[in-house]
Amino acid sequence: MSMAVSQTWYMTQRQLMVFVRQPAYAIITLVQPVIWLFLFGSLFRKVVELGGFGTTSYLDYLVPGVVVMSALSSNMWAGMTTLDEIQRGTLDRFLTTPVSRAALMNGNVVNNGLVTAFQSVVIVLLGLLGGADYPGGTAGVAVLVLVAVLLGTVFGALSNALGMLVRERESIIGINTFLLLPLTFLSSAFMAPSQMPSWMRHIADFNPLNWAMVAGRSALSADPDPGLVLSRGGALLGLAVVAVWLSIRTFRSYQRSV
Repeated sequence: MSMAVSQTWYMTQRQLMVFVRQPAYAIITLVQPVIWLFLFGSLFRKVVELGGFGTTSYLDYLVPGVVVMSALSSNMWAGMTTLDEIQRGTLDRFLTTPVSRAALMNGNVVNNGLVTAFQSVVIVLLGLLGGADYPGGTAGVAVLVLVAVLLGTVFGALSNALGMLVRERESIIGINTFLLLPLTFLSSAFMAPSQMPSWMRHIADFNPLNWAMVAGRSALSADPDPGLVLSRGGALLGLAVVAVWLSIRTFRSYQRSV
């Protein structure tokens, strides 16, 4: 186990070097969250007057949604990295080494988790500069970052599995594009559940994206609901474990095919 952990960290460092050597990438990935925060935040600032948002500031409500959406959108493309390594032959060369097969897959997932945590903290700070208030304090922010990382792990691991199954960029792009908007708008990202049509509320109850938003918003509120946070966070943790297991199983199938 200790060997697998150390090898996973080695593979993670390898992925992080790409992020460090291309700082422009970090800035580009924050452009869309900034648009969501300040463009949507300004455009819909009066929507809180409808009620059900739990706050008088739409920006307060929007920040957790943007953090979670950013985690989803960035991790859904993890399979592209896996596909690149397959096409360059890098992954096949690693198969000739004694490195743990789980480490080969999980290094990418852990790297994406660290990048997601960094992006989440930056978005929270941007929201703070824009006037957002976080009554839940540092603990609430930590919970929000954690559920964002768990959600990112779910979709990052599934994206890795997808990359090994389809092995085509066009397929990954098509599937991600198809899923991104429905997952986003069938959640409480922009609108309070009480203001959503009943059928959308029912679907949102089964949407992992919404689980992370509900847990994050509760943790950041002045009166957090521990049961709500633990139930949604626990569901995300369970889903993340299943997704990572599935990606490892898919990798073993890929290994047998080469």
